[in-house]
Amino acid sequence: MSKQRLLVLVDGSSYLFRAYHALPKFTNQAGEPTGAIYGVVNMLKKLRVDYPSEYLGVIFDARGKTFRDEMYAEYKANRPPMPEDLSPQIEPLHEVVKALGMPLLVVPGVEADDVIGTLATQARDAGFKVVISTGDKDIAQLVDENVTLVNTMDDKTLDPAGVQEKFGVPPELIVDYLTLIGDTVDNVPGVPKVGPKTAAKWLVQYGSLDAIIENAHEVKGKVGENLRAALDQLPLSRDLVTLRCDVELEHAPDALTMGEPDLPKLKEFFARFEFNTWLSEATAADVPEPVEAHYEVVLDENHYDQWLQRLREADAFAFDTETTSLEYVDAVVVGISFAIEPGHAAYVPCGHDYPGAPTQLSREVVLGKIKDLLEDPDHPKIGQNLKYDMSVLANHGITLRGVRYDTMLESYVLDSTATRHDMDSLALKFLRRKTIHFEDIAGKGAKQLTFNQIALDEAAPYAAEDADVTLQLHQHLWKNLAGDEPLERLFNELEMPLVEVLSAVERNGVRVDVDMLKAQSRELAQRLKTLESEAHELAGGPFNLGSPRQIQEILYDKQGLPVLAKTPKGQPSTAESVLQELAENYELPRVILEHRALAKLRSTYTDALPACVNERTGRVHTSYRQAVASTGRLSSSEPNLQNIPIRTPEGRKIRQAFVAPPGTVLLAADYSQIELRIMAHLSQDAGLCSAFANGQDIHRATAAEVFGLAPDDVTGEQRRRAKAINFGLIYGMSAFGLGKQLGIDRAEAQDYVDRYFERYPGVRTYMEQTKESARERGFVETVFGRRLHLPEIKARNFQRRSYAERTAINAPMQGTAADIIKRAMIKLHRRVPTDAGTQMIMQVHDELVFEVAEAELESLKSMVVEEMTQAAELSVPLVVDVGVGSNWDEAH
Repeated sequence: MSKQRLLVLVDGSSYLFRAYHALPKFTNQAGEPTGAIYGVVNMLKKLRVDYPSEYLGVIFDARGKTFRDEMYAEYKANRPPMPEDLSPQIEPLHEVVKALGMPLLVVPGVEADDVIGTLATQARDAGFKVVISTGDKDIAQLVDENVTLVNTMDDKTLDPAGVQEKFGVPPELIVDYLTLIGDTVDNVPGVPKVGPKTAAKWLVQYGSLDAIIENAHEVKGKVGENLRAALDQLPLSRDLVTLRCDVELEHAPDALTMGEPDLPKLKEFFARFEFNTWLSEATAADVPEPVEAHYEVVLDENHYDQWLQRLREADAFAFDTETTSLEYVDAVVVGISFAIEPGHAAYVPCGHDYPGAPTQLSREVVLGKIKDLLEDPDHPKIGQNLKYDMSVLANHGITLRGVRYDTMLESYVLDSTATRHDMDSLALKFLRRKTIHFEDIAGKGAKQLTFNQIALDEAAPYAAEDADVTLQLHQHLWKNLAGDEPLERLFNELEMPLVEVLSAVERNGVRVDVDMLKAQSRELAQRLKTLESEAHELAGGPFNLGSPRQIQEILYDKQGLPVLAKTPKGQPSTAESVLQELAENYELPRVILEHRALAKLRSTYTDALPACVNERTGRVHTSYRQAVASTGRLSSSEPNLQNIPIRTPEGRKIRQAFVAPPGTVLLAADYSQIELRIMAHLSQDAGLCSAFANGQDIHRATAAEVFGLAPDDVTGEQRRRAKAINFGLIYGMSAFGLGKQLGIDRAEAQDYVDRYFERYPGVRTYMEQTKESARERGFVETVFGRRLHLPEIKARNFQRRSYAERTAINAPMQGTAADIIKRAMIKLHRRVPTDAGTQMIMQVHDELVFEVAEAELESLKSMVVEEMTQAAELSVPLVVDVGVGSNWDEAH
């Protein structure tokens, strides 16, 4: 089946101005402005991932006047001159776009919009689908069933229905709509006092601008007078806002094809403008030569046996499963694909059941014949996100072993700060290969097909490509990873063994009390109503507590509260941090914040968790993602079990709904102050090391040092302040931030900081040496060799550089803590007996939660403490707090 070709048109001038105004005024060390270049290239890169079409054009306005200036001398007369720091970025940006392999169009005498209109019209007539990436409302006049707009700033798309919803009129009336409202930016006159609502109302009522003009005498009031007074200039305005779709162009749409990136030129640009992450990517992108694809569909047993023999004889093979669902708990295998050498792969379907599907081998035969090979620990396998395949195969009684290489984790270990580690993104980044996306063959939204419903002539190339590309990615990534001893050890000893652990923990799941959650949801609903009433009373009338605009009007316009911060558009901010500061002195912001927090708890947990209970297992099964957080920490999603508050009564009540089944209890084991202990180890500060070695309360010990007291004389308030200092400094908090947190002035906070560093000089030395090392190397490392790259560590922009410096100090501690708990999980997974109903069920930051058979409790408690405290050899002891209870709140 041939797919309709897609042409992506980029409104480069729209990108340019939006990037310029959205980002800080970045410069490189030479003082050259770089913010707009960075923003545009970043948007283009994202667009290429979202729309990896062969056909693309980036269109910019040309310098000089256009035909519209000849039509109307006042056209764009009110526009301010281009900012001084934007103009010098345009020519380098054009060069970067071309170096990326993207066709660039700059046509004198017309605007970029007209070039886009011409290309879109020609492409549509030639049978293309067209996506136009822009933020310009004028281009909405081009939308039809084959032309769609996408806004990369908010990822919103506009098809004909979307245009109707946004503007109140269909695309064919956008020109009339724009004519009526005019354009103050371009100085296009409209009808005075006629805004979007009035224009849309008239066009709905009369059907067109011409009909409005014919019936202008009917329109009453001042607005009617304005309409009649504007009748003579409306034809000119309509001409000015109408895109020209007949511009003479050198290239037809099918000539706008992506070229190969000019890597030497890109490296030169990225080095000049100090885009260090992209420079690393360009330097690493020694793209292998493309390999011609030869894919087979295996439908008979003899053919399958031949492939199985080849797999057994291979040193390693890449494989992938295709299934009925992305939910690993319920997914059923539909087919399996393999690759042994680049360009050669096979797909073995066993569950495609659409009408007219060809005869396939049964699932029992396919999985039965390969079971021994998949379970052989000595036969290395290669995959992408193998944890999913491991869990799915477990549904069929197959224990996947020999999991040797995972390309997602290879990419992650090489550079955890890279934004995406999925196969499609990695293929585009490292192989310059546009893969078949699932949506290409399955569709999108409610009508999306499951894999068993997809015809084999489309399913087989997709599935075989997955195995082939995974193999090629491994060969490319492993060249960069192998031989780098710290990274190779991290990959082999930590990240890969953890795959099996996380698969088991996810499949174990956790039991929740649904009735308790529903009761809590009702309680929260009642409390939210009470808070809403309080807020309305404090505001002097009803308003929507979920509307930032209405909150802004009440707090600042009506009640006159001080404006502490503004949005990028210059409006008073209603962000949480601002409301928290206001809540110290005003009641209404406090009530709004409490309402927000409880509403989020209700929607995220008490309402959502019951729906997450799996019908078959009766448990909630989260997904732990290894390749997300740059520090190495695991993240939890669908649902997220790591953000349930522990310091609020409502959060603790939600934790009470996580319960142990009959005959078992929950055991929670939590590292005590692990990041401070890691700071002591890294800094080798004598005071910190001594306090931890002697088992002192570190916050009390710090208070004694800072305030010059005996530990027994430290008050609760002094301990609280010392705790804020301890944690604040390792997170890079300034004296100003510390003062805000403690409610003291900056001078007093600075005095605390100075006294802290006098008592713990090793900490200051560590911080300064770490920042200097990061500047020299471009990255920092954990105790176990995990690297966090810091491309902004040399940025001239103070905010960007300061953030990178704070990250340089904190990342080794967060990352080492993440590595330590991963090491503990691996050791405990190998030791914990599962036959008696004992199992690891959750990992939450520095805490592990187990479901334990009551008879095994004491032995497991000893085992957990032993393995967690011995997961790393630091200069100070690791301490683990253990709790036991019938629910998670009791156990913590």
